[in-house]
Amino acid sequence: MRVLFISNDPSMFEEGSDVRHRMQEYAKVLGELHIVSAASRTTVIQEGPLTLHGTSAPKFLRVQTLESMARAVIRAHDIEVVSAQDPFEYGRVAMRATRGTSARLHIQVHTDFLSPWFIRSGNERSPRVPVPTLNHVRRRIADTVLPKADGIRTVSVRVRDSLIERYGNRIPVPTVIPIGVQGEVPEPVPLPSHSFSFALITVGRLEAEKRIEDILYALARVGYKYTTVGLVIVGDGRRRKYLEQLVRRLGLTSRVIFTGWRDDSWGMMRSAHAYIQASAYEGYGRTLLEAARARLPIITTDVGIVGDVLRGYEEVLAAPVGDPAALATHIIGMVEDVQARETFAAEAKRVADAYCAGLPSLPEAMRDDLARITSTG
Repeated sequence: MRVLFISNDPSMFEEGSDVRHRMQEYAKVLGELHIVSAASRTTVIQEGPLTLHGTSAPKFLRVQTLESMARAVIRAHDIEVVSAQDPFEYGRVAMRATRGTSARLHIQVHTDFLSPWFIRSGNERSPRVPVPTLNHVRRRIADTVLPKADGIRTVSVRVRDSLIERYGNRIPVPTVIPIGVQGEVPEPVPLPSHSFSFALITVGRLEAEKRIEDILYALARVGYKYTTVGLVIVGDGRRRKYLEQLVRRLGLTSRVIFTGWRDDSWGMMRSAHAYIQASAYEGYGRTLLEAARARLPIITTDVGIVGDVLRGYEEVLAAPVGDPAALATHIIGMVEDVQARETFAAEAKRVADAYCAGLPSLPEAMRDDLARITSTG
């Protein structure tokens, strides 16, 4: 099968990178894989069945350049399927590039963009965070792109169901192809030096949609009763400076540690007492599976795989999005009830281990999904 991916990950052009290795695995399974993507320099790299086509075009010209490159690759290599990494800008690139060709259009949806929180900044119970105006535009783009798709891949049942509810029979029934957490759980990695009696940990990008603010406000509430409950924040992003200022404003300086990005975050989870997440929306939630497999009790908002893989009040403690008070209640419950912590941790690990072990190979699952599209063309 001859396949073209439309992507935006310059790291694949770095020899030896994890992304490069994953794309090589895809190419072996698919037969012939071309990838058009942004890159630090304009280049073409061929490694057996994998060919990378990179452009260093400036941002204001990038989409137009990717479309031209994709159209040229489709025609030069008789591409059968074009798969875009999202239904937004890259989905539109793929849609336009396939026009007038026999190539089939495949769209991947990794983000729960139909969640009301994709365009909502807050509510009466929570602080408001900046929501990109582009998110409104992206929804409109998706409304154009998805009905044109010959196949759609989502990463969770939640996202699949939201698409079916919005588009009905105007789209093909999406295939759910999740991303597991494979490999052995690493040995514990010590947390940075602290004086916490109970250590929470959260891992992820410090961006608005992660709503770290809600965790901080919850921690401040917990402080009225338990002054030595602390939080380790692993990750970095555009909101870090603001979040550091908020920590000082809430009087949490001695109770919050920012570590920046760490490659050993999975091991660090094993040294914490509980994992916490307050995301506004998630397409999936890989870190929840990591926390579960690390046998860590989990407090999370009702997003991503919550309710599908990890169920609220059975494997995790789930709270509504934008509700620091609910998060605080769950934190206090975890602190006070050792038996509940043990039960939630054990059940989450059991479910997550079985779930990840039962997942098919991702490259093979994608091959089968793309082959189904070409066979029904």
